[in-house]
Amino acid sequence: QVQLVESGGGSVQAGESLTLSCAASVDTYRSNYMAWFRQVPGKEREGVACIFIDAGRTFYADSVKGRFTISRDNARYTLYLQMNNLKPEDTAMYYCAAARSWGVIWTDPKGYNYWGQGTQVTVSS
Repeated sequence: QVQLVESGGGSVQAGESLTLSCAASVDTYRSNYMAWFRQVPGKEREGVACIFIDAGRTFYADSVKGRFTISRDNARYTLYLQMNNLKPEDTAMYYCAAARSWGVIWTDPKGYNYWGQGTQVTVSS
């Protein structure tokens, strides 16, 4: 059964940290790419970070480089997003996604086959 379940969201002050987790079913975890997206009402879903299946390559949106780190734990079938020095503009619903195919433009939501239900992150100034 394909499944992605996010957790770890919450409300924090600017400058604080949060770690998001995405628990995946075994089959989903074997996807070629896994990524974190975020979305605020009225705006398009935005790619935040992506990691390849072998964890050898990672990609980040310019807005989060140096502050966010994507990683995966193969023993736990879990994807993580460590978010440091959070800013109010990081406030969004965060989604975990997985893509089966190679050649995906990692920032394009249409390239992903599976999505979680989302976890809310709210950063106040």
